[in-house]
Amino acid sequence: MSFLRCFSTLGCPDFSLAEVLALAAKHGLEGVELRALGGTVELPRYFAAQFGSPAALAAKLRGGPIRIFSLDTSLHLVARGPGEREAFLEFLPWAEALGVERLRVFDGGKSGEAAEMAQAADTVGWWRALRRERGWRADIMVETHDLLFTAAAIQRFHAVAPGTAILWDTQHTWMKGGEDPVTTWQAIRASVVHAHVKDSVRVPSAKHSWTYVLPGEGTFPMAPLLATWRADKFAGPVSLEWEKLWHPYLAPLDEALTAAKAKAWW
Repeated sequence: MSFLRCFSTLGCPDFSLAEVLALAAKHGLEGVELRALGGTVELPRYFAAQFGSPAALAAKLRGGPIRIFSLDTSLHLVARGPGEREAFLEFLPWAEALGVERLRVFDGGKSGEAAEMAQAADTVGWWRALRRERGWRADIMVETHDLLFTAAAIQRFHAVAPGTAILWDTQHTWMKGGEDPVTTWQAIRASVVHAHVKDSVRVPSAKHSWTYVLPGEGTFPMAPLLATWRADKFAGPVSLEWEKLWHPYLAPLDEALTAAKAKAWW
């Protein structure tokens, strides 16, 4: 297996950091993707309240077997809300101290037209200039969440913001974009550093035209995608994004991880 298995803490949003790391170890995973802890997505505030300083947290985690692959922020490249840049920058001291390589940001937007792509490129430019100035090691990855839900849209984005790393939400390009994940991968693989996976069926739920189900019980074409990743020797994190924080109908994350293993889903 070449890729690294992990999960997003959207699936266990009330867990402490210690509980998250223990769950990952229980299931033999290589790491975690931190989005929520202790009932909040305001991770810098959680870290400060629980550990005091970035250096103290880094010392506590040093030498542990579970890696933190990313810190997931709420910054949008397009149509960002007030204070988003300032809130995003609060993550940097923690990422740097922990050696976290990636900060997740959202694409945002709706149409993917030129004005939105220009705004996305402007935000990327702001970040790159500031990163160079401050000498930060961590970098952003853009989740294919809103306007970037097809391979063509991702390619248009790279035309205005070349070299930007992509967090590929495989569900979105498949269910929203109607694309075969293997085909999408072949078009965008050079820029993908991290991937989200989940399973679903085309039955409406409270928020979507689909319903998430336990791994292996839906219709997402995981097997051919895994075969393609292995053939291409994809070595990035593959994260089960079990969105229990947003969809309370979902079973506990522990149950989802157990099902994924039992069905050899990933």
